[in-house]
Amino acid sequence: IPLITVLSDMEYIGVAIDKKELENQKIDFANHIQRLESEIYELAGEKFNINSPKQLGVILFEKLNLPPVKKTKTGYSTDASVLEELSDKHDIIEKIISYRQYTKLQSTYVEGLLNIINPNTARIHSSFNQTIAATGRISSTEPNLQNIPVRLEIGRNLRKAFIAKQGCVLVDSDYSQIELRVLAHISDEEALIQAFSKDADIHTQTASEVFAVDIADVTKEQRSAAKAVNFGIVYGISDFGLSNNLGITKKKAGQYIKTYLDRYKNIEKYMQDIIRFGEEHGYVTTILGRRRNIPQLKQKNIMIKNLGKRLAMNTPIQGSAADIIKIAMERVSNRLKKENLKSKLILQVHDELIIEATEDEKDYIKELLRQEMSSAYDMKVELKVDINVGNSWFDTK
Repeated sequence: IPLITVLSDMEYIGVAIDKKELENQKIDFANHIQRLESEIYELAGEKFNINSPKQLGVILFEKLNLPPVKKTKTGYSTDASVLEELSDKHDIIEKIISYRQYTKLQSTYVEGLLNIINPNTARIHSSFNQTIAATGRISSTEPNLQNIPVRLEIGRNLRKAFIAKQGCVLVDSDYSQIELRVLAHISDEEALIQAFSKDADIHTQTASEVFAVDIADVTKEQRSAAKAVNFGIVYGISDFGLSNNLGITKKKAGQYIKTYLDRYKNIEKYMQDIIRFGEEHGYVTTILGRRRNIPQLKQKNIMIKNLGKRLAMNTPIQGSAADIIKIAMERVSNRLKKENLKSKLILQVHDELIIEATEDEKDYIKELLRQEMSSAYDMKVELKVDINVGNSWFDTK
């Protein structure tokens, strides 16, 4: 309940937008989409409606004779998973995946953002919701700021349009690997707690322990595998899911998970205990006691039951991380008000908080964020924050 005021303040204040930047990006996107269109037509040998699954299916599976992966009632499926599977079969696939990404970003974000700039404030006022995501994470709509695909350079570039107003900068404070830190805390896994207290690279450390090699000898592939298992465990991943992620056999993925759990016995115990608790009580809770009911655990259907197990494992971790950042938001907001600071909390995206800080307050704000975020909850591992300053959201990354 105390967070309601914080979220309403954030909605009211909004975030400044560089309209010119968006208009330039709109032109760039249009040119890029046009170029991809021409390349797709050339590879297909004819013009067709790329946005029509029916027409695209005919081109891919009848004209270009690619192996159909799955059928739908109306013909061939051309969804993302199908294209992913065909990606090495023909050059056209990569172009189509790109085309879809660009058109989605163009309509949802570039044009979408231009349409919702408030004419009176020249800012965007997103809606923040705390009762939509089942894990307790805050979500946002119009625009959905959680969904900008930052792994792609084009997605990252969109952040150039989110700017600080005149005389201000954006101070961006990000929790470092909060979910893995919560996992270390909840499971009381000494090896993980040690790694965090030494400020080691957690994925390299895990790789070294799981593959029984010296830290200095960990290869890039081993680190990637360890990273996938680390996060996979957080999300309750299966050998099937991991084999897909890493492009390895299901058997090998199963071995990775087994070796990991043999090494980190307390994590395995946590997973078994939380599933048992969920089955017994019908719900699981975060470290602050917020409940999530998991009726799937009572189902006979094995697929649904397994989903329930993954939710039971993941909710206390993701949900606790969400709880912690909510406490931090409330504390940060209270201090800004109590100390009559001109700087304002304007955005929350997953594990990061962004303050629009006046030039003269920015150093104080950095310290304030560090204090409040790192002490939001007393854990067995330190809550580490990375803080960056820039004129735009892009500059802070």
